[in-house]
Amino acid sequence: MVMSPPDLSPFFAPRSIAVIGAGERATSSGGAVMQMLQRAAYGGRVVPVNPRGGNIFGYEAVTSIAEINPPVETAVIVIRPDAILDAVGECADRGIRNVLILPGGFAEAGPAGVARNAALLRLAAERGVTVAGPNCAGIVHLDPKWRFAATFLRDLPPGAEADGLAFVSQSGALAEEFIDKANARALPLTSVVSVGNAVHLGVEDYLAWLGERPEIGAALLYVESIEDHERFREVARKVAAAKPVIALFGGRTDVGGRAASAHTGAIANDDAAIDAFCASCGIIRVESLRRLLVAAKAFGRFPQGLGRRTLILSNSGGPGVICADRAALEGLELGALPQAMADVLRQQLPPEASVANPIDLLADAREDRFGLTFEAAMTHAHQAYDMVLMIHVVPFMVDAGPVIDRLAELARGARLPVMHSMMGTLPGKADWFASMERAGVPMFNDVEEMAEAAGLLARYPIVRDSARRDTLPTAVFHDRKRR
Repeated sequence: MVMSPPDLSPFFAPRSIAVIGAGERATSSGGAVMQMLQRAAYGGRVVPVNPRGGNIFGYEAVTSIAEINPPVETAVIVIRPDAILDAVGECADRGIRNVLILPGGFAEAGPAGVARNAALLRLAAERGVTVAGPNCAGIVHLDPKWRFAATFLRDLPPGAEADGLAFVSQSGALAEEFIDKANARALPLTSVVSVGNAVHLGVEDYLAWLGERPEIGAALLYVESIEDHERFREVARKVAAAKPVIALFGGRTDVGGRAASAHTGAIANDDAAIDAFCASCGIIRVESLRRLLVAAKAFGRFPQGLGRRTLILSNSGGPGVICADRAALEGLELGALPQAMADVLRQQLPPEASVANPIDLLADAREDRFGLTFEAAMTHAHQAYDMVLMIHVVPFMVDAGPVIDRLAELARGARLPVMHSMMGTLPGKADWFASMERAGVPMFNDVEEMAEAAGLLARYPIVRDSARRDTLPTAVFHDRKRR
């Protein structure tokens, strides 16, 4: 039976915080945290702690932890490592029981750091303090109802009104990269967690809490090491029964495994072991950061996944073939067109067009041909397929603007989920992509990524149903080695 997850609200949605080591200089750790709190429009009480006092980012500072009155819910610690243990003790004295420690200098930092880590664990146990981190980049949670960001990462993710994505990472650098790509690709990233050394809270703890949040539609993970593989499996299964869990595991090669061991103390695992473990957890595994970002694009729009039956609608033969190949390799089914739809298309498309799956409308297709085919699919094929993958190549003699306008208009009322890829030289790319995205259509730069996204979406309903029946296989995965 899965244990109830610890209440991590103090780390994701505290009503009051102290920033121990706060400063005015945005390039300092304490200044960066203060700046990001403001950028996130955090609405709670903020108490900067700095020996000099004064006004910091518009908040009146206190000169010591003992002056925090009344006590805050959570303390964010951004001071030098050798002063952190004293600060944690002072927090406990002041009645502050939740601390987020960003600096390193603990288990990752040689014998002195290992000793400091052990002392932190003893102190926290004796004083009833819960520690997030240390050696992490912080936590961002942009719940529309209560936005929070305690981090020195450079930017905030876009957030989402509903069905947002959460990214839990054992690498702060990948957290930074994921935020950057989320902003560039309009991914609805709401939560970002840099796990750090995880003296108390590991990936599974964050996953368990985020898995129960209504504002989160899917969870993405970067994992190098797991301390308690049985608990991780139980948590992942429970979450996967309700929403997708997609993971990238680092250290799957000999070289990568040695690097992961140096980074997090992981024991090397081969591909087969990781595959088996992910299957036993109900996790959709990806094998590259690129593919994790593809999954983010897909599940950010369709958090409950899609079926396997796929219609490819293209205006170019070659890209249609490549898309069909990748779709087949992803396990998608490209069934024949329903007869009624085929009849309509044969009557109204040019004789050179290919009335099959993939459909080829020919390169000179304009909004009338695209619109006709789209409407025929929605009228005659909405029960035959689970999704439509559209491919739009823009030749010099066709104005793509009216095509996009027509497709965006039709997509808003579509009876089937739609994804769209545009290829070639695209002078109006930013506007065209934005128009389709506003209509609820995920946009892709190439057809293979679109087909990969579709394949990942098609995996989840199978995993979800198995997790709900608790029929997922069990498997052995090496435990994390404590450092």
